[in-house]
Amino acid sequence: MIKMATLHVMQTLHPYLHAMHFALRRLDLNLLLVFDALHRWRSVTAAAEELALSTSAFSHALSRLRTALHDELFLRVGGSMQPTPRAQELADGISQALQLLADRIGDAHEFDPATSEHTFVFAATDFTTYALLPSVVTAVERETPGVRMRVIPSQSRDVLADLVQGAHFVLGFSDEVSPVPTDIERLEAPSDDYVVVARRGHPRLGKRLTLKRYLAEHHVVVRPWRNEASVIDTALAAQGHKRIVAIELPSVMAAPFIVTGTDHLITLPRQAARQLAASAQVVVHEAPFPTPHYIPTVYYQRRHMHLAWHRWMRNRLLSAIAPTIKSA
Repeated sequence: MIKMATLHVMQTLHPYLHAMHFALRRLDLNLLLVFDALHRWRSVTAAAEELALSTSAFSHALSRLRTALHDELFLRVGGSMQPTPRAQELADGISQALQLLADRIGDAHEFDPATSEHTFVFAATDFTTYALLPSVVTAVERETPGVRMRVIPSQSRDVLADLVQGAHFVLGFSDEVSPVPTDIERLEAPSDDYVVVARRGHPRLGKRLTLKRYLAEHHVVVRPWRNEASVIDTALAAQGHKRIVAIELPSVMAAPFIVTGTDHLITLPRQAARQLAASAQVVVHEAPFPTPHYIPTVYYQRRHMHLAWHRWMRNRLLSAIAPTIKSA
């Protein structure tokens, strides 16, 4: 009975399998790497650099791919290459297929850090890059001269979106305010709290910062994702308070210069504030209200866990982001 059922299924699927194999036979599968790189980078120059091709060779490959798929696939809009509707339909499937092949074929041998030239891709904001990546780089460079690390901008708090776009790890954080991603593995460092940073000699703060004074001052807020509210503003709103946000920044880089040159305040995780206090003329105050916990967190996909290169990097991350860490 089982043989008869199997034969029936194969007879039913045969036309579809034949069509699929025919489509693949007429396509150079290396061209899918060209598609995937251009979809992620939206730049011929950057995509060609990733694949170690000249821009001329990359453009020629893209032309062949357009001919094979009967679609322009990517059109120049302003300064970037934007996908057509057809390309957008194909993008997720191609990315997942390439990742699956890389996972299965690329792990045929154990990962040797002394000789490997593997590229690890991290998605991060500039703040989490600043907070987490230096210690990771220090841990990695002691063992391997050839391994490369690429950081791509994190697109949103949706870490799955960053992982689907090609990141092996997302350098992020978790807290009580934001939802915890499901079906995604993570490494968590010990939790931190938030403190308030002001310039030395601030004329109104004194030794103890009160909630009334905090709410009366102007604040600098770093919002890497434009459409998402600040964790601190969300926490204040839940307590019935609202602060005066004078300056919103997409990046943390300018924040220390603004705080040291004005009377504006900025609220940061304590560890980051300590690093800032060591290099700038600022004072750290305890937050005058309950704040969420800030938990530095590295996210990754479960399907990579068995891979030797991924396991090696996870161990480096474990030792780098905190001396005592738990894996969820």
